[in-house]
Amino acid sequence: MSISVQSDDFDLGAEVAALADGNGDIGAVVTFVGLVRDTTGGALLSMELEHYPGMTEQALAEIELAATKRWSLSASRVIHRYGNLKTGEQIMMVATASPHRKDAFEAAEFLMDYLKTDAPFWKKEHFKDSTKWVDSKADDDAAKDRWS
Repeated sequence: MSISVQSDDFDLGAEVAALADGNGDIGAVVTFVGLVRDTTGGALLSMELEHYPGMTEQALAEIELAATKRWSLSASRVIHRYGNLKTGEQIMMVATASPHRKDAFEAAEFLMDYLKTDAPFWKKEHFKDSTKWVDSKADDDAAKDRWS
């Protein structure tokens, strides 16, 4: 089980290979990569993510621990980036490995839902002539609430 909060991009293939390396009980690996998405029809230039070092890593570790207590995971990996990211760039990844696919899928979905709502990142969208802080969304809260 591993988390990283970093400004550098990541290589999904290398992360998955490292996750499964030497672990013969893994029967399924599920991955999710989030990208900076432009929902404005081409007006978004980039998204800036801020966080408090130490606090963010602790929060991600707690979310990951909750998943490992709930599902039979052989390994998991969470990477979340910060800094100024352009549209189309990778912003985060979740990878879960388990002997069985159901646990890997459900744990990955749980992690994604909790990261979206409970990870302490502040997001600011940058446009050509303005900036705007990103508000939380009711749909994200509803997705997380189904795990309660």
